Amino acid sequence: MLKTITSLLFICLISINCFAQQPTKPNASQIYQSLEKLNFLGSVLYVAAHPDDENTRLISYMANHVKARTAYLSLTRGDGGQNLIGPEIRELLGVIRTQELLTARQIDGGEQRFTRANDFGYSKHPDETLAIWNKEEVLSDVVLAIRQFKPDVIINRFDHRSPGSTHGHHTSSAMLSFEAFDIANDKNRYPNQVKQYGTWQPKREFFNTSWWFYGSREKFDAADKSNLLNFDIGEYYPSSGLSNTEIAALSRSQHKSQGFGNTGTRGSQIEYIELIKGELPTDKSNIFDGIDTSWNRVKVGKVIGGILEKAQKDFNFTNPSASIPELVKAYNLIQNLEDYHWKAIKTKEIKEIIYACSGLYLEAVSESRTAVTLDDEAKLNIEIINRSNSNISLESLTMPYESDIRKGLNLIKNKPLKIEDVVLINKSIDTEAPLTTPYWLTEKGTLGMYSVKDKSLIGLPETPRYLNVTFHLNIEGSPISYTKPIIYKTNDPVKGEVYKPFEIIPEASAKISEKVIIFENEEQKEIPVIVKAGRDNLEGSITLDYPNDWSVFPKQQKINIEHKGQEQTIIFTIIPPKNQSEGTLSPIITIGNSKYTKELIEIDYDHIPFQTVLLPSESRIVRLDIKKRGENIAYIEGAGDVVPESLKQIGYNVITIKPKDITAENLNKFDVVVVGIRAYNTVEALNFKQDILFNFVENGGNMIVQYNTSHRVKVDNIAPYPLTLSRDRVTDEFAEVTFLNAKHEVLNSPNKITQEDFEGWTQERGLYFPNEWSKEFTPILSMNDKGETPKLGSLLVAKHGRGYYIYTGLSFFREFPAGVSGAYRLFANMLSIGKNEIPNPLEIKN
Repeated sequence: MLKTITSLLFICLISINCFAQQPTKPNASQIYQSLEKLNFLGSVLYVAAHPDDENTRLISYMANHVKARTAYLSLTRGDGGQNLIGPEIRELLGVIRTQELLTARQIDGGEQRFTRANDFGYSKHPDETLAIWNKEEVLSDVVLAIRQFKPDVIINRFDHRSPGSTHGHHTSSAMLSFEAFDIANDKNRYPNQVKQYGTWQPKREFFNTSWWFYGSREKFDAADKSNLLNFDIGEYYPSSGLSNTEIAALSRSQHKSQGFGNTGTRGSQIEYIELIKGELPTDKSNIFDGIDTSWNRVKVGKVIGGILEKAQKDFNFTNPSASIPELVKAYNLIQNLEDYHWKAIKTKEIKEIIYACSGLYLEAVSESRTAVTLDDEAKLNIEIINRSNSNISLESLTMPYESDIRKGLNLIKNKPLKIEDVVLINKSIDTEAPLTTPYWLTEKGTLGMYSVKDKSLIGLPETPRYLNVTFHLNIEGSPISYTKPIIYKTNDPVKGEVYKPFEIIPEASAKISEKVIIFENEEQKEIPVIVKAGRDNLEGSITLDYPNDWSVFPKQQKINIEHKGQEQTIIFTIIPPKNQSEGTLSPIITIGNSKYTKELIEIDYDHIPFQTVLLPSESRIVRLDIKKRGENIAYIEGAGDVVPESLKQIGYNVITIKPKDITAENLNKFDVVVVGIRAYNTVEALNFKQDILFNFVENGGNMIVQYNTSHRVKVDNIAPYPLTLSRDRVTDEFAEVTFLNAKHEVLNSPNKITQEDFEGWTQERGLYFPNEWSKEFTPILSMNDKGETPKLGSLLVAKHGRGYYIYTGLSFFREFPAGVSGAYRLFANMLSIGKNEIPNPLEIKN
């Protein structure tokens, strides 16, 4: 009967989701589920391209029902997506989405892996994708994942046989997985991997198909399913009160930056997988058919299995610590296994079960400081408690860069042992000491690949914590050690106990708040540079690196900051050249013999752990030949972008207004209303404001609507005239642009737009262009990716009453942060339309 009881680790995690560093404290039912998984020796690797591509229903089913060790290999970190919760894009968005995946795996019970592939944006064909990614390197990372994880079964999210029918990244992930299936067992391919991890041959590989890939449910129902396996992934777990599909929905809902909040479903639901390599199971309800997933799989495992089966059978839900003697016996036997792979996995699992059964709590906390610099020190408080009747003693503690602290203390039941004011000295081992930052961002990569200098980190979801304390314990006569990261902990009056990671930061960092600084004329600007101290009594100097045809005054300034964490704002005067020019402005801090050129960025959202990122501190400076008309812009925020800040850079007065403030009276103050990206996908209240906005245009105002997806549009009418959104997009940022109406005002006034204005664009031309529109609209531009028909809907202009309505799918939200001058000039024309000094025949007559 006990075998029917399941409980899911995610319960604790959900309840403390907003304090993501807080340690998990599993209850008896959760410990029992861990025992069940301990007795299953089988692995599944799920493969796709991006965060949010994964099928959380199937991952949860494999992890929680089958009890298999289950991992998701996402080839990219999702840098090329959009961000619905904040302004972060590109690398910083990749950091957010990485953590969203890790949070999702905590909920559905899976593990997470990556390759070095960079999500460079939408790609229409795997040929393009694999050329930009560097196919050989990404393939080696997929092979590495297989050799390290050693899956019995691989499941691909996408079909490797349909290139060009979907996102090129999607098909590429399946193609690489399909190829790696055999290569992983070839000792001559990537021999350096073989030396460390050996070869591996998965038993079988599947494609996670569904009716969607067949085009309709009817076609799928009629299809030959002899090569398909199916599972009812609607399994219900009584001890948690949730169905597997509800768990999957909670997991998927962690992709908050992509707006993937998901409502859980209940009831039977069939999932299909199609065999594409290996042997078809005789028992089609068992993906591991023919694979020994018991302890008999490893040499002398039968004895271990017998002990653990007894521990599972005799598990006492009111006293889990009663299992500890048997668990310790099994732990010692596992240490003698010859199979290094399963030895490492099962050692980790059984240690955590022993820890949970004993009610152990081990913590090393900095309560006064969130970070240290190299050669810095901090005081730690250490808490140790044994909440069981088990015989447990603390033998010693190992601190970072220090010899062991000997204790030899018995841990009496429920009596806390607190060691206060332990001094941590963070010694600099060498010049490459590991500062806290995502490891894949420490080196400059390419458009399609991250550069990872330390090859041992490839595949890891995040940078390992280097500041840890190891607690060397003796549990029931056996030495067992636990390593815990040092954390920072404080009490919030509202949230209560709040955890953050304890970081290693540079002694100085600098940032220029504006990442793009536009000079619309020859006037100089005063630019503030913010220096932040990583330690007390910071003294040094700061200079700026800048293009040769620009001038900066003064050349050097002093830094003097008394306390760690404080900032000093230093003003430099930047003098642009007379002619159009672009370049980079970079602060350089000198402290003694050391130079610092990084910006310390903090990412703080409730649904993921606090993140510290170090990136090159630089801003784009642009001397722009630009003219504009009008002054006042009302900006309606959508999914998050920096367009308002960018428009302020070229001299506009931009006011962000909320839907409740959209009234005829308020809009009278503005020349133009600009609607942010995906506003009509995310802001439901706008459906009740469209008539007011259209009346604003009719009365002489201008309205510019930036791109929205064709799915989940929340307004009845996007435009005052019929307009249909599509999935048309141009992903090649170098695609040729043709002027359909070269004499149109939007291309001529106040700035003359030429082909040069479409040079230097980044990631793409645009996305989700309309493909149908009424006669009132004038298409301005034509563009297309190689081998495709021209797309005419990137920029549409319609006269409406005395004003103009403009819809554009051009990616201004990407081009502005990159300082693309042509994008600014074109947008200025869009804002200025109808306000240029063009004689009005009616006014002349009057």
